Amino acid sequence: MNVALKKPAEEPNIRDVVATMRAIGANARGATRILATLSPAEKKHAIACMAHAIRGATTAILAANCEDMAEAEKGGATTAFVDRLRLDEKRIAAMADGVDAVASLPDPVGTVISAWDRPNGLRIERVRVPLGVIGMIYESRPNVTADAGALGLKAGNAVILRGGSDSFRSSSAIHAAMAAALRNAGVPDVAIQLVPTRDRGAVGLMLAGLDGTIDVIVPRGGKGLVERVQTEARVPVFAHLDGNCHVYVDKAADLEMARSIVLNSKMRRTGVCGAAETLLIDRNAASSLVAPLVGALLDAGCEVRGDRDAQGADPRVKCASEEDWSTEYLDAIIAVKLVDGIDEAIAHVERYGSHHTDAIVTADRDVAEKFLQQVDSAIVLHNASTQFADGGEFGFGAEIGIATGRLHARGPVGVEQLTTFKYRVRGSGQTRP
Repeated sequence: MNVALKKPAEEPNIRDVVATMRAIGANARGATRILATLSPAEKKHAIACMAHAIRGATTAILAANCEDMAEAEKGGATTAFVDRLRLDEKRIAAMADGVDAVASLPDPVGTVISAWDRPNGLRIERVRVPLGVIGMIYESRPNVTADAGALGLKAGNAVILRGGSDSFRSSSAIHAAMAAALRNAGVPDVAIQLVPTRDRGAVGLMLAGLDGTIDVIVPRGGKGLVERVQTEARVPVFAHLDGNCHVYVDKAADLEMARSIVLNSKMRRTGVCGAAETLLIDRNAASSLVAPLVGALLDAGCEVRGDRDAQGADPRVKCASEEDWSTEYLDAIIAVKLVDGIDEAIAHVERYGSHHTDAIVTADRDVAEKFLQQVDSAIVLHNASTQFADGGEFGFGAEIGIATGRLHARGPVGVEQLTTFKYRVRGSGQTRP
């Protein structure tokens, strides 16, 4: 398939931002009516075309990303920030593979969730339907452009993407490929729109709902962004503030398993929200667990900030402050604390955690079940790395974020979470007495 790419749009003059955003909102709302008529096969084909177009645009995407990277490094961005921003051929290929995976997922729209008959003969069905128009506001990770666009379209939604200023060129290049693919597939390219300006006023307009055209906002980024969205939004929000994730190593843990899980949870990618930020170790097995686990982290290049017991295990351990227990580092830093068993571990997670992702390592099934039942986080794991907090790893194809709220969506937000439902009631002339 030959995909004709347009050059990413230039930023409009600031005086045009309001008019531009209103047009984007109106176009998105209009697109939902067209998307409602697409068959599962048509949506699958369009998304597969997007994946193909992203692969074909690798050179253009890399060139745009190089400009974004140079600007970020010149501005003194942190190592973790630069890692989230960076694209290479492998990451672009993985991005396209993720879009292909979304294309292959079962189409959720129209699925009958449940059905029942009433004594009066009415047949009632609860059926999945699109949410409508999704506003996605994100920072630094340009791959979110592809993930959010594909997932939104699969669930029959129109998507308005507002990428970070730091990834503006990268996101624009990815979106240009996707839009061209939609046109070639016979789907209106306004089904997936990218806000063509870095002006922060665009974010405020989205949070206000764009004259009622946006149905839900999904923020993905730092705490400052998410706090602003949750404070100012006039539409529902799927979000989490922090990824202050914990690994608790119980006295019944296998040491080699614990070492592998702790290192992967912290060091596989330190800048993702599922990275472990605190390690809790059962004091009842301190003599056999603390030194090997702390030493492995330090030897892997991780800074360890520990309580007095952890400091006693290795002179390289720095003194932890009260603030460390509630800090999301997004860097090669971890806080380590010894606790008196499962109850204190759960209490610590409840007090300092962010209800994102927490793991226990133990061979004791009863202790594991207690942790899984009582830790009130969106994702809880037994004998597995916290870095599995990812929609792709859950079989969702991709995700547009991890939601830690209790309403509608929780955990990885994939295709099903981007739908709602309605009731279809079929009768044969019934009237209510």
